[in-house]
Amino acid sequence: MDKLDLMWQQQYFGNSLRNWVIAGAAFIAVLTLLPLLRSYLLAQQRRLPAGVPGGVTLALRLLERTSRIFLWALALFVAERFLELPALVERVSRVLVVLIAWGQAALWGTAAVRFALERRRDATAAARGQRDLPVDVSGSFDILLFIARTVIFAVALLLALDNLGVNITALVAGLGVGGIAIALAVQTVLGDVLASLSITLDQPFVIGDWLRLEDCDGVVEHIGIKSTRLRSLSGEQIIISNAEVLKSRLRNLGRMPERRVLFTLAVPYETPSALLDKLPLLVKEAVAAAPGTNFIYCLLRNLGEYALTYEVVYFVSEPTTGLRYVEVMDTVNRGILAAFDREGLRFAYPTRLVLKEG
Repeated sequence: MDKLDLMWQQQYFGNSLRNWVIAGAAFIAVLTLLPLLRSYLLAQQRRLPAGVPGGVTLALRLLERTSRIFLWALALFVAERFLELPALVERVSRVLVVLIAWGQAALWGTAAVRFALERRRDATAAARGQRDLPVDVSGSFDILLFIARTVIFAVALLLALDNLGVNITALVAGLGVGGIAIALAVQTVLGDVLASLSITLDQPFVIGDWLRLEDCDGVVEHIGIKSTRLRSLSGEQIIISNAEVLKSRLRNLGRMPERRVLFTLAVPYETPSALLDKLPLLVKEAVAAAPGTNFIYCLLRNLGEYALTYEVVYFVSEPTTGLRYVEVMDTVNRGILAAFDREGLRFAYPTRLVLKEG
């Protein structure tokens, strides 16, 4: 028994054999149990129901982004608690552990930002009835993730240096001054980039929407980092900077659930009263014959200078493109012409009656 105790007390590199065994057991235990636990939890991710809370999904996402280098550093840190190492070894080990720990924290922060952006993107797409956003919009998300990743890793590096005893006050001040100088130098480009991020996050429009912007209108083809491209109805491509898009008064015609059509009909004063009473019904039937329309009214609006003026209003449902809207108007107008011809109704045109004396 004394020999066994003597063996346990034997010194190796400044530590007893007992301490070395305990440190080795702790190192192996941490390096074995944590990866097994991580693999088990990630395997359970596939069995989670669809309505799982976001916190659980985020925790699994962070667990997935936990690197093996961090697990090695954690196992080394735990094992060192049972040993007394030389000052140089302690210093090198502490530097490595701190850098690896803050690097892992940066990875977790990046994963959290990506998770938050994806949830916002999916929620917006679901609200618009889309399965996902167009591919072109992913470029703005990549830019946003790149900026977030850069900021997170920069902050993590500064905090790591601060934990290691480095005075980072001057470094932070220098980075602040440098950032201001760079921002002033590229403020125009930076304004367009920030506008692109605003369009991506707020989504006043997406690819495929029909926009009317001041003196131009067209369908959105591409939302880039610097500019947005529209394809006009006449065929040419219109390129507008993102900053100008957000500054302008924008009308998104692609998100109209329905679009109103208003026009007038003029008939002569000589039209018989029976036909005048029948006119609104004929217009209503012509509008109802066109698919996807909602008739509102056809009323005698004005007693004009040379004609009776009727005002007609109806709505076209789901006007996703200008072509759909025009096709419906064509169908309605042809139906009104056919009904008028069938009933003997005539359209009025400017006339003047001159009476001669004698």
